[in-house]
Amino acid sequence: MAEQEKVRSPRRRALRIALFTLSGLVLLAAGVGGYAYWKLNSNLKSVDINGQLGSARPPAATDGSFNVLVLGSDSRAGSNGSLAGGDTGATARSDTAMVVHVNQSHSAASVVSIPRDTLVTRPVCTGSDGKTVPAARSAMYNSAFEVGGPACAVKTTEQLTGLRMDHYVQIDFAGFAGLIDAIGGVDVTTTVPIDDKDSGLHLAAGTHHLGGAQALAFVRTRHGVGDGSDLGRIELQKQMMKSIMAQIGSIGLTSNPATLWSVGDKLTKALTTDSDLGSVNALVGLAERLKGIGPNQMTMVTLPVVTAAADANRVVEKKPEADQLWAALRADQGVPRTVVASQPANPAEATPGATAGARAGAVASPASPAPTASAGRR
Repeated sequence: MAEQEKVRSPRRRALRIALFTLSGLVLLAAGVGGYAYWKLNSNLKSVDINGQLGSARPPAATDGSFNVLVLGSDSRAGSNGSLAGGDTGATARSDTAMVVHVNQSHSAASVVSIPRDTLVTRPVCTGSDGKTVPAARSAMYNSAFEVGGPACAVKTTEQLTGLRMDHYVQIDFAGFAGLIDAIGGVDVTTTVPIDDKDSGLHLAAGTHHLGGAQALAFVRTRHGVGDGSDLGRIELQKQMMKSIMAQIGSIGLTSNPATLWSVGDKLTKALTTDSDLGSVNALVGLAERLKGIGPNQMTMVTLPVVTAAADANRVVEKKPEADQLWAALRADQGVPRTVVASQPANPAEATPGATAGARAGAVASPASPAPTASAGRR
């Protein structure tokens, strides 16, 4: 979109409100006994990323600012396969990636989405079998998670950004869909029809109430709306975050212990974190650090990219905007105006008359590269 993606209402505070939900769960668990608290903690899965990566990393900030890498996994394992369809192999890639930078005073946050098809230099990593995975030039960003799991995804992101990823949070397809169902579904509005046989999403123009499976299809759809690019899909994901927060705000979680417990149980089951965040207490501590971030203090952008010269189905960082963005976050500054001004449009908010041209790829400016597609993945 052409203007800054700022939070204008509590609907945009996705990570913050999810963590405050956990705060309420701590109080609830304390009231019903130790078993409940143990249950929530046992739901969480964690990875010792610090132990795997060692000290050869960007230094951690000493001024109070910090960064969180949030990934959505496209694993087809278990119940994910029936939801996601497509390739049901044993591998998994990062379907969605966001770098969340929280400033020194914990009064503002910048969220940068990294398109999964961005070509990067992937560093040497350790695979799940313990063997060394050699470095690769012009590797897709989302392949890091596939070859080396969370630690390789973090290492690749740190090399790309120059930022230390202090924390890691991961959610898979089934976890996302289950969370949507637990909050009673979400409302989304599209100004154009969405008809995507790959994701299975078929929506007429208008407002719709989506359950978990449909909400998952909405955040994964590409080919049924706009120009079919991953950039458009990222904008749909931002729209979904607004819808989730609207629904959470409408159901009164803190005044409804049964719903609060159901949502918290689904949320903790859905998450994989770094080991430092691997407990309800640690997540609540993170929520405390985020509580000063209000409706107008979060900026959401997509990493500026252009079509890769060697492959029209891939993108690379757009210079100098990408460098300016990462330099600003390293200096604990806000997102540069040049980045804000070059954001893609949300295809679900397109003018109906312009849809056909967009789908035909009529617009392929530097800020809106050609459609990209991950081989073997939707």
